[in-house]
Amino acid sequence: MKPIIAVNYKAYYPYSFGENALRIARDAKRVWEETGVEVILAPPFTEIYRVLKEVEGSGVKVFAQHADPVEPGAVTGYIPVEGLKEAGVHGVILNHSEHRLKIADINALIIKARRLGLKTLACADVPETGAAIALLKPDMIAVEPPELIGTGVSVSKAKPEVITNSVSMIRSVNKEALILTGAGITTGEDVYQAVKLGTIGVLVASGIVKAKDPYSVMKDMALNALKAVS
Repeated sequence: MKPIIAVNYKAYYPYSFGENALRIARDAKRVWEETGVEVILAPPFTEIYRVLKEVEGSGVKVFAQHADPVEPGAVTGYIPVEGLKEAGVHGVILNHSEHRLKIADINALIIKARRLGLKTLACADVPETGAAIALLKPDMIAVEPPELIGTGVSVSKAKPEVITNSVSMIRSVNKEALILTGAGITTGEDVYQAVKLGTIGVLVASGIVKAKDPYSVMKDMALNALKAVS
C-alpha cells in the first residue's frame, strides 16, 4: 500500500487561490512523479476546475473539501454530491472539524458518494468518533485532534496515543478503511512518526499550503512516509 499525503488547501488567502493554488498542484504532480506516493489535493470549490486541469494525466487525485446532505434542486449555496461528480473530482472530505456533519448525514453522503463512484475521506476528532465513522465504511478516515490543528505541534509528537488508539479502535470494526492522521503536521519527521504509529499517511493543511517552498515540504513528507513503510 502506497503512503498517502492529502493536502487540504482550506481557504487561506492568498495561498489557496489563483496561481498559488496551481503552484501547489504542479508541486504535487512533481512529487507524485518522483516518489510514487499517492497525493490528494482538496482545493477550495472556486479552484477545483483549474487544479483538475493542472494535474490532468497524472496520478494526483482532487477531492472537494465538503459536501452537503441535500438533493439537487432549490438549495442555494449548498453543494450536492452530484454537482461534485459533474465537476470531475475523485472524492470528497466529510466532517472536517471546521465543517462538521451529523452522523446520519455522514452516512447518507458516504452512500451517495459510493453510488456515484467518488471516494470519501471522513474526519474525526477523537478515536471513538473515528471508530463510529468507520462503521459507515468510508474509504479513508483521518483522525485530527482539533486543538492541535494549525498549531505546528504535530499529533504524532504531542499525542501519539491518539494515533495508536485510533488505529486500534478503527481496525476493531473496519479492516478495510485507510487510516490517516493530521493536526500540526509540518515536517517529514512528523509524517514518519505518524506512519510508524500505524497510519498510511497524513492530512496536511498549512504545513504545505503556507510553506515558502511547498514542493520541498511535500517531497520531504513523501520520502519519510516511504521510509516508514519500507
